[in-house]
Amino acid sequence: MKRPIRWFDYITINIYWFALTTRSQVLSPLVIPLLVQQFMGEASKGTYVGNMRLWALMAAVLFQALMGMFSDRSTAKMGRRRPFIIVGTLVELIIFVLIGLTAGLEGTTGYTFLFLLYSLSMISSNTAHAATQGLIPDLVPEEKRGRFSGVKALFELPLPLIFVSFVIGKMISKGNLWGGLITLIVVMLVCMLITLTVKEEPLISNKEKLDWQPIIRLLLMTGAFTAIILLCGFIVNQVMNQGLKILGFHNPVFVMIVGLIGMIIAIWVGVWSSIAIGIGKRIQEQKSFTWWVINRLAFLTGSTNLAGFMIYFLQEKFVQYQGEKAAGPASTITMFVGIFILVCALPSGWLSDKFGTKKLIIISALLATAGTLVVIFSPTLTMIYVGGILVGAGIGFFFASNWALGTEIVPPSEAGRFLGISNLAGAGAGAVGAYIGGPIADQIGYTYLMGIYAILFLLSILAILKVKSKENISIP
Repeated sequence: MKRPIRWFDYITINIYWFALTTRSQVLSPLVIPLLVQQFMGEASKGTYVGNMRLWALMAAVLFQALMGMFSDRSTAKMGRRRPFIIVGTLVELIIFVLIGLTAGLEGTTGYTFLFLLYSLSMISSNTAHAATQGLIPDLVPEEKRGRFSGVKALFELPLPLIFVSFVIGKMISKGNLWGGLITLIVVMLVCMLITLTVKEEPLISNKEKLDWQPIIRLLLMTGAFTAIILLCGFIVNQVMNQGLKILGFHNPVFVMIVGLIGMIIAIWVGVWSSIAIGIGKRIQEQKSFTWWVINRLAFLTGSTNLAGFMIYFLQEKFVQYQGEKAAGPASTITMFVGIFILVCALPSGWLSDKFGTKKLIIISALLATAGTLVVIFSPTLTMIYVGGILVGAGIGFFFASNWALGTEIVPPSEAGRFLGISNLAGAGAGAVGAYIGGPIADQIGYTYLMGIYAILFLLSILAILKVKSKENISIP
């Protein structure tokens, strides 16, 4: 689409990212953990959160890819992307109201309805998400995409994190769930309406038949990865429970070791099997790509689940932050992490060029490890904020440098296909860390679970050392 770029296009094309991140930072770290705790109690809350996140995230993987393909081919009069954004948003608004009503239920009935609604929310939000990703490639000239992406990063990271921390997080921490959900509804609706002012030209015709092979491949990959996570979770639970019976006493170190081994196997086997399904025999010639995805999944398993279980960690560590009261400091920690992700992501390109992407990835893992250890051993909330800053710095360096390395090692003619396969790492991180980690935390507590995530940050370094890139070539 060729038309002049105006100043407000930077806002209208990117504003929906504010809505998507606000939604994710309200539901996953705040609303879902608190409601699951209310329905299922203290003893098994981690297990039930992990089970819910596993299936919801797998649904997200499938529908983001599927809706992206459908929006690419859409011939709707108002454009390819906006109809999907409208549908996704309106369904989300209904789901938020139903989640508020679900809060009045009890026990397994409440949990069952919440499970269903959260999974549907993942489907509807990823319908809009997939379409939003197409706006910049569709509407922005290549020479201006860098600037638009910079504005996108602003709407996607610090602004919604600060907003959730100072507005919705405070509401939920005071027990005002409906206030938080209504505010979220207003945010989603306003961002959708602003996005509708974007001018799209409809796709005139699309005579090509839909290629179902990528969809079938995605289904098989997701199914295989889900099966591996389920199997590893089952084995970890069996070994953990039987081992504790044999020992005759509660041993946190034993449970930590079993859980860590289970996560490592899920990450390693899950990635190798998924990529084997995705590219077949070519996996032998793409070992660096596979190790890169393993590095990405190991790191993201730690970073994603630190935020997901932060409320439970704060409740365990500080007696004054029980129930909804933990939502306020949890969202503040997330705000510090988000700000330092942005601050460190900006210079990471220059640092990667100067020192090399692999070195920066190693530094990011060390920073995230150090930050997690500070969080674990902090006697005060202030020190936990410091740990969050270190974790945010590590994540910021990681996101830019890891992705830069990935774009370097994938086959240039098939970059889209290979980088699409790597997206399993993003969803797989939440699934592995929560589904296997939740039952572990129910047994030994969330402090020990955070310790497992710190070890995964360190182990991600071993994977990146296996990656062969241009940095491995000595230039005389």
